[in-house]
Amino acid sequence: MEREREKERIRIGKELLEAKRIEEENERKRLLALRKAEKEEERRAREKIKQKLEEDKAERRRKLGLPPEEPAEAKPSTVVEEKKSFLPVRPATKAEQMRECLRSLKQNHKEDDARVKKAFQTLLTYVGNVARNPDEEKFRKIRLSNQTFQDRVGALKGGIEFLEICGFEKIDGEEFLFLPRDKVEMAVLNSAGSELDSAIKNPFFGVL
Repeated sequence: MEREREKERIRIGKELLEAKRIEEENERKRLLALRKAEKEEERRAREKIKQKLEEDKAERRRKLGLPPEEPAEAKPSTVVEEKKSFLPVRPATKAEQMRECLRSLKQNHKEDDARVKKAFQTLLTYVGNVARNPDEEKFRKIRLSNQTFQDRVGALKGGIEFLEICGFEKIDGEEFLFLPRDKVEMAVLNSAGSELDSAIKNPFFGVL
Protein backbone atom coordinates (compact mmCIF):
# COMPACT_ATOMS: atom_id res chain seq x y z
CA MET A 1 0.00 0.00 0.00
CA GLU A 2 2.82 2.36 0.95
CA ARG A 3 4.57 1.53 -2.32
CA GLU A 4 1.43 2.42 -4.29
CA ARG A 5 1.17 5.77 -2.53
CA GLU A 6 4.84 6.45 -3.24
CA LYS A 7 4.30 5.65 -6.92
CA GLU A 8 1.32 8.00 -6.99
CA ARG A 9 3.36 10.78 -5.37
CA ILE A 10 6.13 10.28 -7.93
CA ARG A 11 3.62 10.32 -10.78
CA ILE A 12 2.00 13.55 -9.54
CA GLY A 13 5.42 15.09 -9.03
CA LYS A 14 6.41 14.27 -12.60
CA GLU A 15 3.16 15.70 -13.93
CA LEU A 16 3.69 18.93 -11.98
CA LEU A 17 7.25 19.23 -13.27
CA GLU A 18 6.07 18.67 -16.84
CA ALA A 19 3.30 21.25 -16.46
CA LYS A 20 5.81 23.74 -15.09
CA ARG A 21 8.20 23.01 -17.96
CA ILE A 22 5.44 23.57 -20.53
CA GLU A 23 4.40 26.81 -18.82
CA GLU A 24 8.00 28.08 -18.78
CA GLU A 25 8.46 27.13 -22.44
CA ASN A 26 5.26 28.97 -23.41
CA GLU A 27 6.40 32.03 -21.46
CA ARG A 28 9.80 31.91 -23.20
CA LYS A 29 8.11 31.74 -26.61
CA ARG A 30 5.82 34.64 -25.69
CA LEU A 31 8.75 36.82 -24.62
CA LEU A 32 10.69 35.94 -27.77
CA ALA A 33 7.70 36.89 -29.92
CA LEU A 34 7.35 40.16 -28.01
CA ARG A 35 11.04 41.03 -28.46
CA LYS A 36 10.79 40.18 -32.15
CA ALA A 37 7.78 42.50 -32.50
CA GLU A 38 9.64 45.31 -30.71
CA LYS A 39 12.67 44.90 -32.98
CA GLU A 40 10.41 44.94 -36.04
CA GLU A 41 8.75 48.11 -34.78
CA GLU A 42 12.16 49.72 -34.30
CA ARG A 43 13.34 48.56 -37.73
CA ARG A 44 10.26 50.05 -39.40
CA ALA A 45 10.75 53.32 -37.55
CA ARG A 46 14.40 53.51 -38.62
CA GLU A 47 13.41 52.75 -42.21
CA LYS A 48 10.93 55.60 -42.12
CA ILE A 49 13.57 57.98 -40.73
CA LYS A 50 16.04 56.83 -43.39
CA GLN A 51 13.43 57.34 -46.11
CA LYS A 52 12.69 60.84 -44.82
CA LEU A 53 16.41 61.71 -44.85
CA GLU A 54 16.71 60.44 -48.43
CA GLU A 55 13.69 62.50 -49.46
CA ASP A 56 15.16 65.62 -47.83
CA LYS A 57 18.49 64.99 -49.55
CA ALA A 58 16.77 64.55 -52.93
CA GLU A 59 14.80 67.75 -52.36
CA ARG A 60 18.01 69.69 -51.59
CA ARG A 61 19.66 68.36 -54.77
CA ARG A 62 16.58 69.35 -56.77
CA LYS A 63 16.68 72.89 -55.40
CA LEU A 64 20.39 73.14 -56.25
CA GLY A 65 19.66 71.98 -59.78
CA LEU A 66 21.62 68.73 -59.36
CA PRO A 67 20.52 65.43 -60.98
CA PRO A 68 19.02 62.82 -58.62
CA GLU A 69 21.37 60.19 -57.24
CA GLU A 70 21.20 56.69 -58.68
CA PRO A 71 19.71 54.27 -56.12
CA ALA A 72 22.53 51.72 -56.28
CA GLU A 73 21.24 49.18 -53.78
CA ALA A 74 17.51 49.71 -54.22
CA LYS A 75 16.69 47.03 -56.78
CA PRO A 76 17.83 43.85 -54.98
CA SER A 77 15.90 44.74 -51.81
CA THR A 78 12.79 45.52 -53.86
CA VAL A 79 12.98 42.10 -55.51
CA VAL A 80 13.27 40.41 -52.12
CA GLU A 81 10.21 42.28 -50.84
CA GLU A 82 8.24 41.27 -53.93
CA LYS A 83 9.10 37.62 -53.37
CA LYS A 84 7.99 37.85 -49.76
CA SER A 85 4.57 39.09 -50.81
CA PHE A 86 3.82 35.75 -52.46
CA LEU A 87 4.13 33.85 -49.19
CA PRO A 88 0.84 32.32 -47.98
CA VAL A 89 -1.08 34.59 -45.61
CA ARG A 90 -1.84 33.08 -42.21
CA PRO A 91 -4.61 34.29 -39.89
CA ALA A 92 -3.50 36.94 -37.41
CA THR A 93 -2.99 35.75 -33.84
CA LYS A 94 -4.70 37.47 -30.92
CA ALA A 95 -1.42 39.19 -30.02
CA GLU A 96 -1.04 40.47 -33.59
CA GLN A 97 -4.64 41.73 -33.59
CA MET A 98 -3.99 43.54 -30.30
CA ARG A 99 -0.74 45.07 -31.59
CA GLU A 100 -2.43 46.30 -34.76
CA CYS A 101 -5.34 47.71 -32.77
CA LEU A 102 -2.97 49.63 -30.46
CA ARG A 103 -0.93 50.83 -33.43
CA SER A 104 -4.10 52.12 -35.11
CA LEU A 105 -5.19 53.83 -31.91
CA LYS A 106 -1.86 55.65 -31.70
CA GLN A 107 -1.98 56.58 -35.39
CA ASN A 108 -5.53 57.89 -35.07
CA HIS A 109 -4.54 60.14 -32.17
CA LYS A 110 -0.83 60.78 -32.83
CA GLU A 111 -1.29 64.51 -32.23
CA ASP A 112 -2.02 63.78 -28.53
CA ASP A 113 0.67 61.41 -27.28
CA ALA A 114 -0.13 61.96 -23.59
CA ARG A 115 -3.76 60.96 -24.12
CA VAL A 116 -2.73 57.83 -26.03
CA LYS A 117 -0.36 56.81 -23.23
CA LYS A 118 -3.11 57.37 -20.66
CA ALA A 119 -5.44 55.16 -22.74
CA PHE A 120 -2.81 52.39 -22.87
CA GLN A 121 -2.25 52.64 -19.10
CA THR A 122 -6.00 52.54 -18.42
CA LEU A 123 -6.44 49.48 -20.65
CA LEU A 124 -3.54 47.83 -18.81
CA THR A 125 -5.33 48.50 -15.50
CA TYR A 126 -8.58 46.93 -16.78
CA VAL A 127 -6.77 43.86 -18.12
CA GLY A 128 -4.62 43.51 -14.99
CA ASN A 129 -7.63 43.75 -12.66
CA VAL A 130 -9.41 40.91 -14.48
CA ALA A 131 -6.25 38.76 -14.60
CA ARG A 132 -5.70 39.17 -10.86
CA ASN A 133 -9.40 38.85 -9.91
CA PRO A 134 -11.14 36.73 -12.57
CA ASP A 135 -14.02 35.84 -10.23
CA GLU A 136 -14.83 39.48 -9.39
CA GLU A 137 -17.62 40.63 -11.70
CA LYS A 138 -16.98 44.31 -10.94
CA PHE A 139 -13.67 44.06 -12.81
CA ARG A 140 -15.28 42.29 -15.76
CA LYS A 141 -18.07 44.83 -16.28
CA ILE A 142 -17.55 48.36 -17.60
CA ARG A 143 -20.31 50.94 -17.98
CA LEU A 144 -19.76 52.48 -21.41
CA SER A 145 -21.31 55.79 -20.36
CA ASN A 146 -18.89 56.16 -17.42
CA GLN A 147 -17.23 59.55 -17.92
CA THR A 148 -13.75 58.42 -16.85
CA PHE A 149 -13.93 55.44 -19.21
CA GLN A 150 -15.14 57.66 -22.06
CA ASP A 151 -12.43 60.27 -21.48
CA ARG A 152 -9.58 57.77 -21.26
CA VAL A 153 -10.63 54.91 -23.56
CA GLY A 154 -14.14 55.04 -25.04
CA ALA A 155 -13.69 58.28 -26.98
CA LEU A 156 -10.51 57.04 -28.67
CA LYS A 157 -10.96 55.01 -31.82
CA GLY A 158 -9.60 51.54 -31.08
CA GLY A 159 -10.00 51.56 -27.31
CA ILE A 160 -13.23 49.54 -27.12
CA GLU A 161 -12.07 47.31 -29.99
CA PHE A 162 -9.01 46.32 -27.94
CA LEU A 163 -11.18 45.21 -25.03
CA GLU A 164 -13.38 43.24 -27.43
CA ILE A 165 -10.30 41.38 -28.69
CA CYS A 166 -9.64 40.51 -25.03
CA GLY A 167 -13.10 38.91 -24.84
CA PHE A 168 -15.35 41.76 -23.63
CA GLU A 169 -18.83 41.92 -25.19
CA LYS A 170 -21.40 44.70 -25.37
CA ILE A 171 -24.55 43.82 -23.38
CA ASP A 172 -27.81 45.41 -22.16
CA GLY A 173 -28.36 47.45 -25.31
CA GLU A 174 -24.66 48.35 -25.47
CA GLU A 175 -24.81 49.93 -22.02
CA PHE A 176 -21.99 47.75 -20.67
CA LEU A 177 -18.86 45.95 -21.79
CA PHE A 178 -18.86 42.56 -20.08
CA LEU A 179 -16.39 39.67 -19.97
CA PRO A 180 -18.20 36.46 -18.95
CA ARG A 181 -16.32 34.38 -16.37
CA ASP A 182 -16.26 31.33 -18.66
CA LYS A 183 -14.62 33.41 -21.40
CA VAL A 184 -11.76 34.69 -19.28
CA GLU A 185 -8.59 33.35 -20.91
CA MET A 186 -5.41 34.02 -18.93
CA ALA A 187 -3.22 33.51 -22.00
CA VAL A 188 -5.16 36.23 -23.85
CA LEU A 189 -5.02 38.59 -20.87
CA ASN A 190 -1.27 37.97 -20.48
CA SER A 191 -0.75 38.74 -24.17
CA ALA A 192 -2.82 41.90 -23.80
CA GLY A 193 -0.72 42.97 -20.82
CA SER A 194 2.52 42.34 -22.71
CA GLU A 195 1.37 44.23 -25.81
CA LEU A 196 0.20 47.21 -23.73
CA ASP A 197 3.41 47.25 -21.70
CA SER A 198 5.45 47.22 -24.91
CA ALA A 199 3.32 49.97 -26.46
CA ILE A 200 3.82 52.15 -23.38
CA LYS A 201 7.59 51.60 -23.03
CA ASN A 202 8.74 51.27 -26.67
CA PRO A 203 9.46 54.77 -28.07
CA PHE A 204 9.24 53.44 -31.62
CA PHE A 205 5.78 51.89 -31.19
CA GLY A 206 3.27 53.11 -33.79
CA VAL A 207 5.70 55.55 -35.42
CA LEU A 208 4.64 54.30 -38.86
